[in-house]
Parts: sequence; structure tokens; C-alpha cells
Amino acid sequence: MKVNPEFRTEEKALDLYNGPLLELVFRAAAVHREFHNAREVQMSSLISIKTGGCPEDCGYCPQSIKYDTGLNNHGMLSVEEVVEFAKNAQCNGSSRVCMGAAWREVRDNRDFDKVVRMVSEINKMGIEVCATLGMMNEDQAKRLKNAGLYAYNHNLDSGKEFYSEIISTREFDQRLDTIENARKAGISVCSGGIIGMGESVNDRIGMLVTYAAMENPPESIPINALVAVEGTPLENQKPVSTWEMVRMIATARIMFPESIIRLSAGRTVMSQEAQALCFLAGASSVFAGDKLLTTPNPEYNEDMELFEILGLIPKLPFQDGDQPVSLPDETITSSNTKRIRPKSGFSPRKISVD
Repeated sequence: MKVNPEFRTEEKALDLYNGPLLELVFRAAAVHREFHNAREVQMSSLISIKTGGCPEDCGYCPQSIKYDTGLNNHGMLSVEEVVEFAKNAQCNGSSRVCMGAAWREVRDNRDFDKVVRMVSEINKMGIEVCATLGMMNEDQAKRLKNAGLYAYNHNLDSGKEFYSEIISTREFDQRLDTIENARKAGISVCSGGIIGMGESVNDRIGMLVTYAAMENPPESIPINALVAVEGTPLENQKPVSTWEMVRMIATARIMFPESIIRLSAGRTVMSQEAQALCFLAGASSVFAGDKLLTTPNPEYNEDMELFEILGLIPKLPFQDGDQPVSLPDETITSSNTKRIRPKSGFSPRKISVD
């Protein structure tokens, strides 16, 4: 049951979200235990392989060239640097490494060649490899899949009605198109959103209902609390409450029983008790390490202390799907051959939420 059919409409999903909080958490906890090992929490590590200089205008993001946030930009890391990071993450208990690049879209150049090599090398270490690189077409997705990519992250961020209030440089349908391209390539999808950007509850639920309308909803749904960064348009937004995070996680857990619900950005301002409520409500993944791309995150030792208190254990890799096989990269056969360029373009794609 990838989607609970009871909550495919916005009206039903809103009723669920707005119900008595303790009953909502109790129901979510029961669903979580039916479909998952409630003691297991996946520890993931996130590395920014290219930081800053993004041409987009996402209102929450310090990596946009349109905002002065004091961010230290850096170009592409080397394959060796990223592999070393992955080795350290694996030693610290992470079973997934996610590589993020501040790109609007994937381009068929030497930087993408590097990413393909990174994916292949890390996959061979026995770690789930995830990437978030912006928009990509179907052929680029296939190349990443052949390299051994396990998951692709491409968040919708919010509901379609609110989306244009936050981003003007990319259409909502283009995000759906990238998700579909990952699907066609056989890559697991990681896609969620951010709460606390000024959206309404209807906007939050609208995002979840969009996922529910998909033939194959995301295997992984990150729920982020906005980290307001000075210099961005959302710098003055007030932090969301613990109760809003718990409601959102519990609602997502009930609507998508088989998906992994990820407690993502915003944990630095959450107490151990607040995080415990999120785990009880169905969250079963956190990012480990002191930074999420460019924003703060609890340190590894803090997470281990919390795990010990709550009796949680790190989840092993590839419990939800087989490890991909890293195939030889045939797109570039040598440094002297011409690059085979995938088809360009991102055709609009409509998804009904009725």
C-alpha cells in the first residue's frame, strides 16, 4: 500500500492533519510499526560537492547568486575528496551519502563526469548513494542509474499554489518532470518539502496530495523546517513549532505507509524530547554531521546520545531495495572521444490531484 487511499483528496488529508494531536500521533505510530522496524533510523550524510553560485531565486536558499548571505562559495570537489568524505560517513554509521550541487540543472560537461565517477566509487563501498543536482533529463538520469545511483532528491518544496511565492526561476511542473525522469531510469525518488516559509496548512497538504496522485509516490519524503538565513527573503520568518513538525510527519506517515519519512532540516532548534515525538510519529531517518549543505545540523555524537536514550539503532543500507550495479560509463569512452549529449528539454507534465 504505497498510498493510503483514504487520504487522496485534500479534504480528507486536511481532516487528518487537523485532528486531535495525540490521536494523530497514536495512529501514525501504529502505521509505522506495521510497515517498518520502529527502532531503526537511517543515518544519512550530506555533502555539498559544489557550493554557491546558483542562478535560481529560491527564497529560502543561501546559495542563490541573488542574495548576499556571506556564503563561502566553492567549485566542484574532487572525486577523491568526496570518496574520503563517504568513507568517514560510513565509519560514523551513515548508510546513505547524499551529494548536493548548487546547479539549476545538470549539464553534460566535465563536472557531471565527476559526479558519475563519485556515484560509482561510493556505490562500490556498499553505501546508498543519493544526489540532488537540480533538473535532469531522462538520459542523464539513466547515466546516473548505470553508475550506481540509488536515489535522486528533488523536492517539490510546497503545494503548487504557494510554489510561485517562493521560486520564479523554475516551474512546479518542471520539478514533476525531473521526478518522472528519475522514475523512468529506475532510480528511487526522494522528494518532500519545507514548512515555515509562510505557507498555509492547505499548501502543506497540497504538496502531500500531489505525491498521493502519483502512480508511484516517493519512497522517501523529507520534512524540513525552514532554517531562516540572513540575507534571504525569508530571513525574518519565525521558526515553526514542534507541534507543526509532528503533525506534518504524522500525516505523511499515515498517507504514505511504506515511504521513509525523513526528519531533515531544522533539528538544531529541536529538543531531544521534540525529536523523540517526531520519531514516535513515524520519522525514521536523520542527517548526521554538523552541516546540511550550508545550514547547521546536530553533530554526530549528539545523535548517538539521543539514539542511546531512545533505544534506536542505525539502519543498515539497502534494506528497502537492492544495491545498484555500477556499470562501465559508456557515455565517455576516453578523454579524446566526443561526448554523447543526452536529449535536452523538460516537457511539462500535468498530474491530477482529484
